[in-house]
Amino acid sequence: MEKKRYKLFYGGRGGGKSFAFADCLLLKGRTEKLFIACVREIQESLTDSVYKLLCDRISYNQFEDYKIYSDRIENIATGTKFIFKGLRDQDPQKIKSLEGVDIAWIEEAQTISRKSWEILDPTIRKDGSEIWISMNREEENDPIWKSLGAAPDNRTLVVKVNYYDNPFCPEELKTQAAKCKEQNYDDYLHVWLGEPRVQGERKLISSKDVKAAMVPKMDNSSSPLVIGVDIARYGKDKTAICWRKGRWCYKLEAHSFLDNVQVANILTGIIKEDRPHRIFLDVGGQGAGVYDILRDRGFGEIIRGINFGGKAMLEDRYANKRAEMWGEANEWLRQELPVQIPDDDELSGDLCAVEKGYDHRGRLKLEEKENVRERIGRSPDKGDAFVLTFAEPVFDVGTPSMYGNGQVTIESLFNQSNRRDIGW
Repeated sequence: MEKKRYKLFYGGRGGGKSFAFADCLLLKGRTEKLFIACVREIQESLTDSVYKLLCDRISYNQFEDYKIYSDRIENIATGTKFIFKGLRDQDPQKIKSLEGVDIAWIEEAQTISRKSWEILDPTIRKDGSEIWISMNREEENDPIWKSLGAAPDNRTLVVKVNYYDNPFCPEELKTQAAKCKEQNYDDYLHVWLGEPRVQGERKLISSKDVKAAMVPKMDNSSSPLVIGVDIARYGKDKTAICWRKGRWCYKLEAHSFLDNVQVANILTGIIKEDRPHRIFLDVGGQGAGVYDILRDRGFGEIIRGINFGGKAMLEDRYANKRAEMWGEANEWLRQELPVQIPDDDELSGDLCAVEKGYDHRGRLKLEEKENVRERIGRSPDKGDAFVLTFAEPVFDVGTPSMYGNGQVTIESLFNQSNRRDIGW
């Protein structure tokens, strides 16, 4: 028996999710006999469905083996049939008649009610059947997102697709996205980046401050270089690295599917090339292994292991180290002097996603990282890398001398001892 599978594609406007699903289903329907149901929460007529989109794609691709009827589409060669259904106010027995469906495509899935989903999901039960879902997330607790996207199992594929991922996105849409980004950043995050709407009073970092920080203001700084590294903990997470000099955060990169040695090798190259004063490394999960490798290579003077759940330096203000780093990053963004961060959509989404609260002592605390992951559909890796650069104060006391085994010479040690008035 082949288990049912799910494919959930979500994101903002212009990602081309519906076009991609339509083309894929039409192509599959030309090679095998399929019963495909295209469903929405509300469908008072075919104009409310993807019927017209499928007709347009048949014409565009010149698929002459499809015949278009007034209420359905069929492939005359394979026998594939597309039907179109609305779920709201339907007799549950009529919905259950879809149990022979091979593929159910749920379009505009953010509008699906909990009741409709609880009827439809068990109805699609044929061996090897699939449910394809395309959605622009609306609220934090969209029923389908909570059921599938928040914690996908090995039967569920979850993919985020935005306009910048779509090679066919029209220039007009890109222009609209840029205009929205400039005029109303909260709307941009929701409409174009697919982030759910969040209650503004609960957010720690405001989108206004993030947007202002992304405006270019500087191209250099004499402040010491501090690097934050958030190590991937799960398969889909990314190892994120952030470079900051004082008020200038100038570089951000992310890497997928790396083991501890590969991450340590990347950081070794960064240390030798960029000569940072400090690297703050998340030692939760896989981070401890990377930390040990770098210490064994002689970089103990530069790296610091940070435990997000550890004690804050300012215990009277922050519930733990994670709250302290995020809180200090928020203060940095809000200061009167100009600051700058990379114009990176994932970074801005991460920074604007985290919600705040206070413990019984009135100290700042943050929602759990898993809650953030559930709401935005990914781990806020870039945001965590950025706030790690605020783990401890770093002062310019000269470039660290210990840059790895083989880098320190007798002469350099002798010079250091003389400078520090330490006799041999």
